[in-house]
Amino acid sequence: MKFTLSQIRKKAHTGPYEFDDYVDISDIVHMNNDVQHIKPVRVAGNCTIQGEQFYFRFTIEGEATLPDARTLEEVVYPFRMEATEIFSSSAKLDSDDEQEEIHPVDGEVIDLTPYIKENVLLGLPYRVYAEEGTGNVLTSGEGWNFISEEEKEKTVDPRLQILETLLEKKPEEK
Repeated sequence: MKFTLSQIRKKAHTGPYEFDDYVDISDIVHMNNDVQHIKPVRVAGNCTIQGEQFYFRFTIEGEATLPDARTLEEVVYPFRMEATEIFSSSAKLDSDDEQEEIHPVDGEVIDLTPYIKENVLLGLPYRVYAEEGTGNVLTSGEGWNFISEEEKEKTVDPRLQILETLLEKKPEEK
């Protein structure tokens, strides 16, 4: 997703430069082992100019296929994230600009694609779980057994069971 500075400046006097398009970022599959597939993402937002700085505020929406943390089955994970990127056409960027992550503009073109990829990779969760996570999930093994909260019965610690019998006797004595 590329924009020329002249294209943005033409629109600057009437309001923010608005954009809405789909971007193919499928090569992030090779950057991150967890992303198994990603559809083209929708990027919608605007750009405003303040001096020599271009402020891009945009929303990224899409779907990525990630592995289930328990079963490694494919899980389609829909995402929506907000992002802000600042670019400067100034020849000099000082150390404050680098700390604020102001990106220099090379030539007359701003390419948002690498920043879209970065925001998607940083915004995706490390672990996802399928809704019906019961497919290949182990529920027991040698020396252990999985019990969900619904299945768990109310059990009393055997050491405290004597106290429970004392409490049961007291109301009867009255």
